[in-house]
Amino acid sequence: MSVSGRRRSVGLGLAAALLVVSTGPTVAAMPGEAGPLRRHVEAIHDTGVVGVAAEVTSPHTRDRARAGTARRGAVLPMPQNGRFRIGSTTKTFTATVVLQLVGEGRLSLDDTVEQWLPGVVGKDGYRVTVRQLLQHTSGIPDVLPRIPALNSVAGYRAERSRSYTPRELVRLALRKSPAVTAEREWSYSNTNYVLAAMIIHRVTGRSWAQEVNRRIIRPLDLRETSVPGDSASVPGPHARSYSAFGTGTAIDVTVLDPSMAVGSGSLVSTTRDLSRFHSALLGGRLLGPAQLDEMTTTVSAPGIGMPGVRYGLGLGELPLPCGGTYFGHPGELLGYRSWSGVTADGARTAVVYATSDGGQGTRQAMSALVGEELCRSLP
Repeated sequence: MSVSGRRRSVGLGLAAALLVVSTGPTVAAMPGEAGPLRRHVEAIHDTGVVGVAAEVTSPHTRDRARAGTARRGAVLPMPQNGRFRIGSTTKTFTATVVLQLVGEGRLSLDDTVEQWLPGVVGKDGYRVTVRQLLQHTSGIPDVLPRIPALNSVAGYRAERSRSYTPRELVRLALRKSPAVTAEREWSYSNTNYVLAAMIIHRVTGRSWAQEVNRRIIRPLDLRETSVPGDSASVPGPHARSYSAFGTGTAIDVTVLDPSMAVGSGSLVSTTRDLSRFHSALLGGRLLGPAQLDEMTTTVSAPGIGMPGVRYGLGLGELPLPCGGTYFGHPGELLGYRSWSGVTADGARTAVVYATSDGGQGTRQAMSALVGEELCRSLP
């Protein structure tokens, strides 16, 4: 479920002092609340990432922990509420906008791609619906393996500042690809959300970026969340990101034009803003009951490689270690790796991100943090 989950290599972790804060109206009464979170953050750092930061919120508390450094080889700690590329968690924002349009009667989940984007995906556009795009059951191939900047050191250095239009991305994904079959199994594809962003533009007359800002970022006052367009820098305080592209030697990949991930993975945010977004979403503040029901109605997602994972519309349903499930989405875009989770009622959230590919066990350690921290709120 990550934007570039194919790349897994050992990062160059550095020992650093762990910094923890706990805030909220009852902090003084709960001095030990950050302890479990601190241990989880340390466990993630021990898998080889350069830096890691996490935040867990509930109605009366906010706990934070961080480990490692903001830059490899430096003593500068991870920034408080630093910004990072959230990767595929962007898909939850995009799906939310589409479902808002459905709730307004301007779009149907059963509309075909061809109805809104004539000729963009050829004859297959008559068979693929908006629902199938958001659910990853369209059968449309993923574009990201064809983006040089995401797949090798040489490609990154040559094309890290290259800009793409959505139409270019769709053409690139479909070039020399087999036709979409009638029998569509679940298959993760970032192209689905590029097409969803294009449909948002066609329906509203405004770009995907404008609609995300107008419908989500501004109403929720997400001050550290931004749609970078083709800007290659991460705005505001942030840690550097690193990737080895499978070579064993990581390079700094913080500079990247994210236009290849429009709709699918280009947003920049913070743990605080992502906590606020997920709480509002599952708490019913962004979607009507019928649309939230559609988003959280899930199908099996066997391609994830994690037992028990299911997928709705831009939102995963994952098992909790204490029983039951939670909703969320992992994300990755060149050295920034994140995992966001929220209880079904929106009352408790857990968000963690790391800078660098990490090593064997990084993904599992991040998943463990989210699942176990959410379990701490359950009876």
